[in-house]
Amino acid sequence: MIERGLLDFIITLLPGLTPRNRVALLNGFDCEEDIILQSKEDLERYLNRQIRCDWDIDEIRAKAAQIERICRMRSINLVSWNDAAYPPLLREIYDPPAVLFYKGELPNPEKPLLGMVGTRRPSPESAQQAYKIAYDIGRAGFSVISGLALGIDAMSHRGNLAGGAAGYAVLGSGPDEIYPSSNRMLARRILESGGALISEYPPGTHPERWHFPARNRLISALSRSVLIVEAPQKSGSLITAAFALEHGKELWVASTGLQEHQYSSLNKKMGTIKLAGDGAEIIYSFADILEKWNFTFADNDNDDGVVVPQSDVYGNDLVSSMANFLEIEF
Repeated sequence: MIERGLLDFIITLLPGLTPRNRVALLNGFDCEEDIILQSKEDLERYLNRQIRCDWDIDEIRAKAAQIERICRMRSINLVSWNDAAYPPLLREIYDPPAVLFYKGELPNPEKPLLGMVGTRRPSPESAQQAYKIAYDIGRAGFSVISGLALGIDAMSHRGNLAGGAAGYAVLGSGPDEIYPSSNRMLARRILESGGALISEYPPGTHPERWHFPARNRLISALSRSVLIVEAPQKSGSLITAAFALEHGKELWVASTGLQEHQYSSLNKKMGTIKLAGDGAEIIYSFADILEKWNFTFADNDNDDGVVVPQSDVYGNDLVSSMANFLEIEF
């Protein structure tokens, strides 16, 4: 960072560029002084494309210096495309982020992550299954990565943390801007677990609607496999599913995302039903996942396998409260 100065921050802040453009600039320039001497026209020639936004490089540099100070003050780390610590799975996708901002510790690239996503307003059965699968996967020593949203994301994070795993969340905002705010405690627990809050957006960036599809591609990219627990026909989870197919990941759907129950109807599960109809495999329990990953897990204390606790750290009885889940903001 000392040799590059504010190069990473400046490239992150230049407007009107795609992730691939930013990676190209990181590959083409070695230090802060090199980039600030370039005019917009110089960069257009270098990238061989028109940039539809103007900027004042002095203002960009001043903001970059401010963000660098914020990162130091708030213990926010940065890893760029040129760093050895950059997650190798991100290098394999078409549009990798040039820079990642994160709090905590990045996942071990040698250990597979399970991507788990789904609707913000799930059926009680799907919420319970998300928690249980994530819990059991955590007990087996594997981590879940999700988006810290309400509903399936939150239940997946909670289950995995209760199972003893380090948690990982990819945000559609800066790593210091927790959205929704009701999940701030959950974000804190993720950091306390030894996991990370990860974002391609610098600190201070507020969540925007268009950030979340971009966030979903990172969840898919960092995962070995992606499980869509439950999704309606129009759902951001289906964007994650599309990225999983594009990235060559195993794409699965949870069994409860296909079933009608007392508190849910199939009308709210048409997204997962369509994925299954298109060939996505169905997951009934964590044992299915370990089998597909060629791992085995034996719980010596319980011949029947891992049993999810009936209450989480907040004291909510999962079995009896799931019927009221749609009214709860976690």
